Amino acid sequence: MSLVLSDEQKEHLGFLTRVDSAVVIEFGRIAVEFLRKGSNPKIYEGAARKLDVTSDTVQHGVEGLSYLLIQSAKLMISEVDFQDSVLVLGFSEELNKLLLQLYLDHRKEIRNILSELAPDLPHYHSMEWRLDVQLASRSLRQQIKPTVTLKLHLKQNGDKSSKVLQTDPATLLHLIQQLEQALGEMKTSHCRRIVRNIK
Repeated sequence: MSLVLSDEQKEHLGFLTRVDSAVVIEFGRIAVEFLRKGSNPKIYEGAARKLDVTSDTVQHGVEGLSYLLIQSAKLMISEVDFQDSVLVLGFSEELNKLLLQLYLDHRKEIRNILSELAPDLPHYHSMEWRLDVQLASRSLRQQIKPTVTLKLHLKQNGDKSSKVLQTDPATLLHLIQQLEQALGEMKTSHCRRIVRNIK
């Protein structure tokens, strides 16, 4: 699977063709540092003075390189797919090899950084359910009033919690239909393309 880069990202990465391989390696180091600690304008200004360009140009180059590394690491693309992805940028063979080595050297670390940044939301662990049916009351001798009670057990950071939900069967059936429809939408090519780009 190859990465799809926008024209703006291609333009930002195009700056790398105008600098030496040593500068590309330094940009790679700055891009990984950017992922670890965030943006540092002083580094951009220092590099811009050395290269005689604007600090925005340096920043865009680092951000473009960071995006390339992040998306590649997220999707765990192979060496061949990575080379195919950067091939469309029109880089030299030497630059392609440098970028590939940069990706291979830092892929695991980038994935670790991304996993730390991801929010740890409560997730499903197990569920208990009960169906109650009220057949009569003091005012009505014959009535059928079913109620479904769900107890969801959730986990977050090793801690367990539970939520109790109560509904009637008609609402539960509607909820099931909506979830099945959403799952069906996820199988369409349009949704798969979107999910692939946001992973």
